Amino acid sequence: MRLALYQPDIPQNAGTMMRMAACLGVAVDLIEPAGFDASDRMLRRAGLDYLRHLDLTRHAGFGAFEEERRRAGRRLVLATTHGAMSYWNFAFAGDDVLMVGRESAGVPEEIHALADARLTVPMREGLRSLNVAVAAAMILGEAQRQLAA
Repeated sequence: MRLALYQPDIPQNAGTMMRMAACLGVAVDLIEPAGFDASDRMLRRAGLDYLRHLDLTRHAGFGAFEEERRRAGRRLVLATTHGAMSYWNFAFAGDDVLMVGRESAGVPEEIHALADARLTVPMREGLRSLNVAVAAAMILGEAQRQLAA
C-alpha cells in the first residue's frame, strides 16, 4: 500500500501523514511542487525522527508519478469529497495507491478522471470535509484492516 500526497499545502499535515505512514509501514509518494519548502531539512522537521523509517519517493510532478504508477500496475484510489463510494464499501488491494489532494483545492479534474476509484468518508449533512491527514488515517486504517484479514 502507498500513500500519495498531491502537492500538499501545509507542512504540518504532510508531516503528520508521513509520520503515520512510517508507523503503519506504508510507503509515501510526494508529488511536487508542494505549497511549502519541501527540502529534506524541512520535511525532517515536519516528520520529526520518524522519516528515517519512511519509504519516501519524491516526484517532480504528477506526470512522473503517474508514469511510475502505471508501470507498476497499481490502482489509483482517490480520497475526495466528490467521491461516489464510501471507503467502507471498497475492497482494497495491497498494491493500491491512496491519493489525497491539496488542502486548498484537492486534485484537478483530470486526476479525478484517471482514478480507478473515488472514495469518500461519510459525514453529517452540511459539513464540507475532514482534515486531509485525518481522512488519510481513516481510509488507511480500513485498508489495513481488510488486508490483515
